[in-house]
Amino acid sequence: MGAVDEIEEWTRTQRRVIDLVEPLTAEQAAVRVPACPDWTVRDLLAHMVGLGADVVAGDEPDDHNERWTGRQVESRRDRDVAALVAEWRELTGPLRDWMRRYNTRPLGDVVIHEQDLRGALGVPGGQDSAGVAAVRDRFTGRFAARLGDRPPIALVGETWSWASTREPGAAAVVVRAPDFDLARALVTRRSAAQLRGWTERGDIEPYLDAFAVLGPLPVNDLRE
Repeated sequence: MGAVDEIEEWTRTQRRVIDLVEPLTAEQAAVRVPACPDWTVRDLLAHMVGLGADVVAGDEPDDHNERWTGRQVESRRDRDVAALVAEWRELTGPLRDWMRRYNTRPLGDVVIHEQDLRGALGVPGGQDSAGVAAVRDRFTGRFAARLGDRPPIALVGETWSWASTREPGAAAVVVRAPDFDLARALVTRRSAAQLRGWTERGDIEPYLDAFAVLGPLPVNDLRE
């Protein structure tokens, strides 16, 4: 894959999300999101919109803490999906400008949460996007940094693989799964049980905490 224009990929992902949520009924918007169990589909969309608004306004803490994200949802509690989409569309240009000036950090939020929404609604899509690959590569670095001095581990997909050693065949632990599942595991969207099921060599237990980059691993298996 060549270099990814991450601003354009953010825009394409936003468009897919809007296409996904615009036709929803109120009942569908009230569905709980398994990957974000405290939030409904509408709530998660409110966070995605609110994050963009806060980033443009310069209100973004380093740790994206629960108080910050919760305020994004609560301040939009009276807005339906249509109102949220309208606000997000107005933010598209300013957020693209912000990313050109600073960085493309917002890509991670929209890519990860697109799949969270799809999992809640049972509507697959975007799994082979350049955005998923770009976010996977970002989080591979964060995963590697969490490994410390543990013996080498290899992640083996269908077309993508990575190892914490220059000799992948010598890795103490090998996790083999579809490319997309590995990408989701690296953003803390796969359970310990799923990771155990994909381990074809070694003991994954000492490595589970390294996958918890964005918080505790999901209690229940996640699929999109």
